[in-house]
Amino acid sequence: MNELEHQLDYPFGDTLPEAGTAYEVAPGVHWLRMPLPFALDHINLWLIRDEIDGRPGWTVIDCGIASDTIKANWERVFDTVLGGLPVLRVIVTHCHPDHVGLAHWLCDGGDRQRWNARLWMSLGEYMFGRVMAAGEGSNAGGEGAARHFGRHGLADPDLLEQLRNRQSYYPSLVPAVPRQYRRMREGDILTIGERSWRVVTGFGHSPEHCALHCEEAALLISGDMVLPRISTNVSVFDIEPEGDPLALYLQALARYEPMAGDTLVLPSHGKPFRGLRTRITQLRDHHAARLAEVRAACGEAPRSAADIVPLMFRRKLDLHQLTFAMGEALAHLHLLWHAGELRRVEGEDGVVRFAAL
Repeated sequence: MNELEHQLDYPFGDTLPEAGTAYEVAPGVHWLRMPLPFALDHINLWLIRDEIDGRPGWTVIDCGIASDTIKANWERVFDTVLGGLPVLRVIVTHCHPDHVGLAHWLCDGGDRQRWNARLWMSLGEYMFGRVMAAGEGSNAGGEGAARHFGRHGLADPDLLEQLRNRQSYYPSLVPAVPRQYRRMREGDILTIGERSWRVVTGFGHSPEHCALHCEEAALLISGDMVLPRISTNVSVFDIEPEGDPLALYLQALARYEPMAGDTLVLPSHGKPFRGLRTRITQLRDHHAARLAEVRAACGEAPRSAADIVPLMFRRKLDLHQLTFAMGEALAHLHLLWHAGELRRVEGEDGVVRFAAL
């Protein structure tokens, strides 16, 4: 653990569910852990005992990417954990591939098409997922992403060509998004089993992220909005090139601060923990420190997002990580620009740089 992690409480210690198994973290609430082929090598998914219209079954929260390995793990869960009961609905917190990738397959009942369940998402997440599944709007790759990052200082022709050739990156992980869904909105109360869960929307990481809070049981399924080990990626996307997502993210964190101090946070990455308010303070401090570094750098000379990346990320990055780093560097620059602390200038080379006023 790092120093910040020592400030949090991990009630299950080093326990991690094995692939294809479930670990009960609260009565009727089960933790699944699926592998990912990235530096961030796993995602936590959640199963909750449920009943809808008198029919017993399960609610699934988040899905994993479309991969044969994850499908096989889910099939094992269907056979050994569900007790012969169906999945009644699939809730997806947001549209990123590790969360929505297998939604279509889960809604259709897996390989054996055991049931027909409804997808639940917010409008913003559902529509953006449909856009990216069609090969548009993602920073992960395609001509738009290459143009976006090139305008912000990424000059390596090989990297730009690799980006152009990743047009199908998101569709390869999310081959389909269900044609129909049920909309979730801020403040909605979902009855899942015997508990009431309030939808808490968040912004900045994705268009309209939905976390679920059960006040009575002091449980928060936080998705990617609050993570214990890493800071949530906040990026400016080509589809919204003047966006201010970091300001939105920091504002959204305030929605979690009134929650009980002993709330058990069930994050999408890392281990379940207690210490929500402490973690929010850590996240605010982290971004304040990065903003101070960016502010100082732009005070010395005009800087592009590509100039800021090595300041914020002091390690070697692969192309996948670089897309996140470029988006996040730009998010910090944009917060200061929108706040009136920096000015934005496009050079004769077509690159956008930010400088002190």
